[in-house]
Amino acid sequence: MFPLLGKSVRTAGSAVLHRQYCTPVVNIFDRNVKRLQRERAAKREDVELYDYIKEEVGYRLADRIFDIKRQFTNAVDLGAGRGYVTNHVLGETVQKLTAIDLSPAMLSQIKGSPGLDFSVQEMDEERFQFEPETLDLVVSSLSMHWINDLPACFRAVNRALKPDGVFIGAMFGGDTLYELRSALQLAEQERKGGLAPHVSPFTQIRDVGMLLNRGGFTMLTIDTDELVIGYPSMFELMHDLQGMAENNAAFNRPLHVGRDTLMAAAAIYKDMYARKDEGVSATFQIIFYVGWKPCASQPQPAERGSATVSLKDIGKVMTPKGSGCKK
Repeated sequence: MFPLLGKSVRTAGSAVLHRQYCTPVVNIFDRNVKRLQRERAAKREDVELYDYIKEEVGYRLADRIFDIKRQFTNAVDLGAGRGYVTNHVLGETVQKLTAIDLSPAMLSQIKGSPGLDFSVQEMDEERFQFEPETLDLVVSSLSMHWINDLPACFRAVNRALKPDGVFIGAMFGGDTLYELRSALQLAEQERKGGLAPHVSPFTQIRDVGMLLNRGGFTMLTIDTDELVIGYPSMFELMHDLQGMAENNAAFNRPLHVGRDTLMAAAAIYKDMYARKDEGVSATFQIIFYVGWKPCASQPQPAERGSATVSLKDIGKVMTPKGSGCKK
């Protein structure tokens, strides 16, 4: 049970209790563990070998920035990592960019693109704070799925944006790694008679629009894409996830998985999700989203009742004269 916050207001000889229910924030992810995972991954000598997914998604996000025909004066790459978006943004599109990440080791490896004026700042994405209405672009690539309080983070981004500023991002969706999740669950249920959360939970696409609306964004655009990647076995997939710093960081994650459970999971994975050639498949669902901060200059919906054509007559309006079927 959560406590009620309320106060008594006396009107006309009677007391009225106004109750405000506090909405608790459940911390699912351990941000300190996630920082250590990113630090460890960034210090690997072969760190570039594990950037293939984040580089691809970062390039696609940078391409979406180019599609907006304007020059951004002040932008932020939130959860920049090793510069997966910053390294592809051109100075002709963004005048000044600040790359923010939880890991200083990741930030130190950002190279940027030629001609781009960028700086780095160590900051937890969950505690994102900028001066109100100072940014006209915030971009985030594959970082938001580790945030405990997404509505608060979206509100902070909205607060920092200028009117008509844009928030462009990508995060892993709910179907990500469903093969690995299924194999581990079946193996653990068989070996131990129960389940443990070995794969972190992801946001469903149906929730992203609602969360952006709650954060104060309008004119939303949301779409998904899937990257299906082949691996020799389940163990190579898990090794690469660790190299990406995408291993589990949930508070209730099991700290040890038995060898027999892992071997059973690998066999189940191969049996259920084998590729036609060799190896197994792993699916990464990417949710892309664009949200705008409201502004008076943006297109507005027409007033209710202002339509001049009935829906039942829409076919007559859209059909050109003389194009009907001749009997």
